[in-house]
Amino acid sequence: MLRPVRTDLHLHTCLSPCAALQMSPRKIAALAKEKAIDIIAICDHNSAENIPAVIEAGRKLSLKVIPGMEVTTREEVHLLALFSKLESAFELQEKIYAHLPGENNPDLYGWQIVANENDEVLSFNQRLLIGATTLTLEETIQLIHSLGGLAIASHIDRQGFSLLGQLGFIPPGLPLDALEISPRLSFEEAKKKFTYSYPLVAFSDAHKPEEIGAATTSFFVADLIFEEIVMALKGQGGRKILN
Repeated sequence: MLRPVRTDLHLHTCLSPCAALQMSPRKIAALAKEKAIDIIAICDHNSAENIPAVIEAGRKLSLKVIPGMEVTTREEVHLLALFSKLESAFELQEKIYAHLPGENNPDLYGWQIVANENDEVLSFNQRLLIGATTLTLEETIQLIHSLGGLAIASHIDRQGFSLLGQLGFIPPGLPLDALEISPRLSFEEAKKKFTYSYPLVAFSDAHKPEEIGAATTSFFVADLIFEEIVMALKGQGGRKILN
């Protein structure tokens, strides 16, 4: 039976250098559950290392967690990558790390903490996760799709690090699966402003605990699984975006 499912598929953890240290796996899961969100996705900058901890923290609360990543392309465009399997996110991470130059300076960019499901610090990522990869926009989308993932242009209503902000346009035929808008713009305003043929979704892009759920997208689906969201974005089998 199809039913509404509330999602926030763009959350950062304490692994992202620009996120608050309080964005720990257990805290994120608890707050998402408290805010009646059915599915979340962890999309740290250029890394997937904290996803297993959030999945485990979510499992204890019966919260569905989708593996993801926010990749920065060579053009400094942010792209969300969402996957069905954790293994796919780690395959993407391997490719991203091979194309991610530089080393993090915590005094400039912030700490990059790898934690477990109990919010204990395991290690510090030394890569420059805030930086841009050497992969182009097209190469990144192709890579995400080759791993069975969804490629969504992040926060297109923002000037910084968005597809429209960096390029000024969406290249014709770019095989994106959706466009994300940020909490600063309502769906009604977005539908008037952006008349592209891509589906529109809204997520919080939360970097602080209080931002979790600031923007959500409800899907009309049959189950709390990645494949149902794919069908909803395509409008298949009665699945659809409700916002």
